[in-house]
Parts: sequence; C-alpha cells; structure tokens
Amino acid sequence: MPRKILMTEADIRRTLARIAHEIIEHNKASDQLLLIGVMTRGVPLAHRLAEMIKAFEGINLTVGELDISRYRDDVPFSDKTTVIHQENIPDSIDGKTIVLIDDVLYTGRSVRAAMDALIDRGRPRSIQLAVLIDRGHREMPIRADYAGKNIPTAHREKIQVHLKETDGRDEVSITDTTPPQAITRVQATKPLPGGRP
Repeated sequence: MPRKILMTEADIRRTLARIAHEIIEHNKASDQLLLIGVMTRGVPLAHRLAEMIKAFEGINLTVGELDISRYRDDVPFSDKTTVIHQENIPDSIDGKTIVLIDDVLYTGRSVRAAMDALIDRGRPRSIQLAVLIDRGHREMPIRADYAGKNIPTAHREKIQVHLKETDGRDEVSITDTTPPQAITRVQATKPLPGGRP
C-alpha cells in the first residue's frame, strides 16, 4: 500500500479548532484547567490548542509537557532510554482538571503511562484525553474524550503525524508496513482459475 495522506495542514487546523471548542464547552471552570502534552508531538498540539482557546475565549491556560518514557510498559526494559527529557509541569496539579493531549491513540498503553506519571505528581480532580487520531486496537479500557479523527486501521498499518514544530510540516499519513516480499508470496500462492495451485 503506498503512503496515503489522511490530513493536510488545513485539515489539522480545522480539527484542532473543533477540539478547542469542545474543551471549552465541556469545561466551564477554566481557571482550574491545565493542558498537558505528552512528549513528543502532544506538546505542540497542546500549545496550539491553548492558543486557539485564548483566541476564542480570551483565557490563558497553563500548558505542561510530560515525559512518559519511565512509565511505559510497551517498551522492553533494555530499550528504555536513561535520558530524562526536560519537563514543564506546574508545581501542583492537585484539584485541577487536566486535559492530556497526544497525537495518536492506539493500544492505550501510552495514555496509561501518562496517567501514572501524573498521579505520581499529585491528585488531579479529573483527567480528560484529547487526541488528533484514534486508530483503534485498544488493549486497555481507555477512550478519548476529544478525538480529531477516527481512522480504522490494521495492525500492519502505520499512522505518521508530522507537525511543523517537530518535522517542518503539518500532515497525517498512513502506510502499509507489510514487507514487499510477503505481499509477493501471498500473490504467488493464490490458486489459478479452476482450482489448480
């Protein structure tokens, strides 16, 4: 399967604007609201949402940056990096309503890791989840409160989110990661007309 563009820069902008309006509508007491981006691409998404909410409502929201690498259980221990990225989390999250922001929701394990990281830092009033893409295949009972786009996928497919802040462009694409030789083998074993192999 060739690489296919799912969202353009304009699509991403419109989608984030919709999510920003949904966050405003769902959270009336905005002075207790924090937006926290999950590194890496959740961080620029959180900053963009904060800018949109300010433009729409005139509200300045605090934006935090969360590194979940120490909390992940979907990466072999030997592969975990010992480098701790610089975080920017408010001194106290107690009693706050937190909107966790990430680019792609897949198995749910990254979100669980993010919640563990937050609980280690305090006791928020509630935690909501906003994602640009929900691709399905959940392994944990986690769902997004705000999802930009639901894209049914196969496990072999890869969703790539590119943002200007990290990649120089805004774009979401999908690619089939099945090796070409595997596709060739499947085609070669198809029976011929009449049932002959």
